Order: sequence, then C-alpha cells, then structure tokens
Amino acid sequence: MIIHKDFDLTMYNSYRIRSTSHKAIFPEHENDFIEIFRNEKNIILLGSGHNIILSKEYYEETFVIVHQCFNHINIEGTCVEVEAGAWMTDVASAVQERGLSGLEVFYDIPSSLGGAIVMNAGASGEEIKDVLVKVRYLDLDDFQIKEILKDEMSFEYRNSFFQRNTNKIVLKAWLNLTLTDREIVKNKMELIKEQRWAKQPKEFPNAGSVFKRPKGFYVGAMIDELKLKGYSVGGAKISEKHGGFIVNFNDAKGQDIIDIINEVKRQVLDRFQVDLEVEQRII
Repeated sequence: MIIHKDFDLTMYNSYRIRSTSHKAIFPEHENDFIEIFRNEKNIILLGSGHNIILSKEYYEETFVIVHQCFNHINIEGTCVEVEAGAWMTDVASAVQERGLSGLEVFYDIPSSLGGAIVMNAGASGEEIKDVLVKVRYLDLDDFQIKEILKDEMSFEYRNSFFQRNTNKIVLKAWLNLTLTDREIVKNKMELIKEQRWAKQPKEFPNAGSVFKRPKGFYVGAMIDELKLKGYSVGGAKISEKHGGFIVNFNDAKGQDIIDIINEVKRQVLDRFQVDLEVEQRII
C-alpha cells in the first residue's frame, strides 16, 4: 500500500473542491484492506471521487482511495473480472476491444466499478445489476473476505445491498457480457457519449446528477419551472445547460454546493410537495 500525509484531495473529487486529508492510503492488494480497516480509525473510503461532495477544507480522517491503484481488469471469454477501483470508462473500452456488449452506457459515466455497484449506477434504463454476476467484499464485522451473488443483493433504483450495509467493502466483481461485433459496440459507445456531452455541463467540474429522480417528476423540469438555472452561491451554481447539475465555476467550496442543494430542496418542496433525495454523498 502507498501512504501519504497531508494529502491534497483536489484531483480526487470531481467537483475539484480544494481539500486536504491528514492521511491518504492507496491499497494495492486485498490484504491491504484488511490491514487498513483493522488498524485505522475514522476511515473515509473513496472510489473515483465522483458522486461526492467534500464539505470540509481539512479532514482529520484517513482517506482510503482505491482509484488508480486497485483497478485490474481480467477478461476471459464473456466473463469480466474487475477490481473495485477500475474506472468504468476503462472497463467499457477494454471489453469493446474484445467485442463484448453490455457496458456501453458506462462509457463516459464518471464512476469506479465499486461505486457503480454501491449506487447501482446506470443510464437509459440500463444498470450495473443487469450484467453483474457476483461481488467479492470485505466484511468489517469479522474481517473476512466473502462473496455474494447478484440475486442476494436486492438492487433498487440507485440503491443496493452495499449502500444499505456500509460495513461491507466492495473489492471485486464479475460481470457477464454478450459477444458481438466490436464496431457495433464502439458506435453505440460514441453515440452515447455524444448525446451525454450535448446535454450535460462537461465544461465545468461537477459530480453528475445531484438528485435522485422522484416518481412522476423530472428534476430538471422542476428546476426549469422554478427558474433556478444559473442560481449561484459562492463559486458554485446550477448549470444553465442542465438544471439537474451543480457545477464549480469559480473555486467553489463544498458548503457552496450544499447551500444550493438546500435551497433547491426548499423550493421544490414548497412548489411541488416533493422532498428531493440527494444522490450525491456529502462527506
């Protein structure tokens, strides 16, 4: 494992919020996780650093970061074995080279494999659970490494066994894909990316959709009706391009983003009687 003191987290969160942790650890092997969680106190686990909001400028807690260090991808036939820190764009690209279909929607989705499983990430009606076979994880109750099949994980929209059980740490997953033509897969991936870039504010740091979609409503449409596009606090604002996104346009602090979230929730509840649920994790 690799250990850093007073570690700059700016490039490890997609909002690019300036923040520092007292200690950051990058595990490289499964046994590293056991050692870390046995010996360290007050741990914050990060995957790719997307879908999170850093609320503090300095953390006394130890950050355990799996992105870029615990990210091996192994492909055998239509079965793909992926470590939790692998970037989903890298996974989608790797399987495309083998003519495997099933991960096209994850091309350009900002997430690690572990984060995608915890959140049951997806787009356009496709979710990670659709291709998942099983997950290997560390159980912090007894520090044993265990495996669980997809059917035992009770997946829901943007929710999973691992989100409900935060003492279980995703280490690795097995995916089952479909063999097809490489060019067909590539063309679908590029089309999805083009459509996503046309709608989403890629020009500013952000962490994707801020709120979960409530039943019977669209968050972007509600924000449009409330005329909240462009609403800002400090260096953060609601994107003029897509109302469901908050962007860092001028060295935003985490609290700027949180203040915008609270104002959106207040106005949406007042106008539509809908209590929006935040999809992003506030740390």
